[in-house]
Amino acid sequence: MSKQQAHNVMWQNPLVRRDDREAQNAHRSVALWLTGLPCAGKSTLAFALEAHFHQRGCQSYVLDGDNVRHGLCADLGFSEQARTENIRRVGEVTKLMVDAGLITITAFISPFREDRERVRNMFKPDEFIEVYCACALEVCEARDVKGLYKRARAGEVKQFTGVSSPYEIPLSPELVVDTAQASLQACVAQVCAYLQSKGLLLDV
Repeated sequence: MSKQQAHNVMWQNPLVRRDDREAQNAHRSVALWLTGLPCAGKSTLAFALEAHFHQRGCQSYVLDGDNVRHGLCADLGFSEQARTENIRRVGEVTKLMVDAGLITITAFISPFREDRERVRNMFKPDEFIEVYCACALEVCEARDVKGLYKRARAGEVKQFTGVSSPYEIPLSPELVVDTAQASLQACVAQVCAYLQSKGLLLDV
């Protein structure tokens, strides 16, 4: 942004604040950042969480990696730079949605620690919860209905995380969910139990 643009753009303070929305919703808004290898179960868990929150009357929304690339990030490729920009945009949208009072669940590989930390730094410490969906590479490959791992190993898909591009495992995530061994219901319960323990969610 140029100096002239910065001078002409001013932050507008709303009349309805985030805490007003949280009081109306009867729960805190928070960013649940699900990260892990391709086919680790991020989207499956994210939508299961959303359905669970909806049943309990909580206001939530999923930002899914594939879905976002149909619109907001349709112009981006899969180079390291493009992936960084993809996560930056998602981080900014997530911040807006948390400010709107929503439990915002993101399901993105987000393979690079630096990118995840950049998003984390957009939030206060208790607003960003990194959830590592831990799943062995061979399990992810066995689950791959799209055949992307096979194509990546054949050299047909370039810069594929876990094969030709690295995945940097979170060093200190708030939560590690074993999506290879635990049932989906158990994973949902684990995330909800964590939220309750931090006072972010009422007894669900």
